[in-house]
Amino acid sequence: MGFASLVLSTLDVGRWAWGRGGFDLRLSRKGEYALRAMIVLAKRHGEGPVRISEIAERERIPKKFLEQILLDLKRAGLVHSKRGVGGGYFLVREPSDISFAEIVRTIDGPLAPLSCVSRHAHVRCPEEDTCGLYSVMREVREAVAGIMEGVTLEEACSRSGRAAKGRSRRRRS
Repeated sequence: MGFASLVLSTLDVGRWAWGRGGFDLRLSRKGEYALRAMIVLAKRHGEGPVRISEIAERERIPKKFLEQILLDLKRAGLVHSKRGVGGGYFLVREPSDISFAEIVRTIDGPLAPLSCVSRHAHVRCPEEDTCGLYSVMREVREAVAGIMEGVTLEEACSRSGRAAKGRSRRRRS
C-alpha cells in the first residue's frame, strides 16, 4: 500500500480532496452555506428574524438545503426561529460570541484532518508517539483551529464591509 493510499484510508475522505498542490482540507458545501447564512444573520442581528427565502436568495443557497442547515444550527443552540408572519431565524448570542470554529464543528464535525489529532473527537492511535503523519496533522489542526476559533461572526461582518469597499475603489480606478 502506497503512502497516499495509507493516508486516504485513515482520513475522513468527505472533508479532503486532491488539490493542485497535493492534499488540501476543504470546507463542505454545507459548512460554507452555514457560515454564509450565519454572517447574514449577524449583519441583521437585533433587527428581528430573517426569512429563509431572503437568506437563500441573497446567498444563492438552495432553500431546502438551507432549511436543513438552519435546523442543525437551531438544534445546536446557535439560532432560534420564530414562526408565522414576521418570522424567520435570528442569532441566539451576540455575533462577537460565535466563532467560525463553533459553526463548522456543528455542521461538519471536528476541524482536525485525522481523528487522532482532534481535541473534540479524539481517537487514540497506538502510533501517535512515533508517527510522522500525526505530528504534521496536529500542526495542521492547530493552525486551522487557531484561525477558525479566532474569527467571530462580528469580525467576518467587518471584513466583508472592508472587502466590499476595496472592490468599489478598484472599479473606480
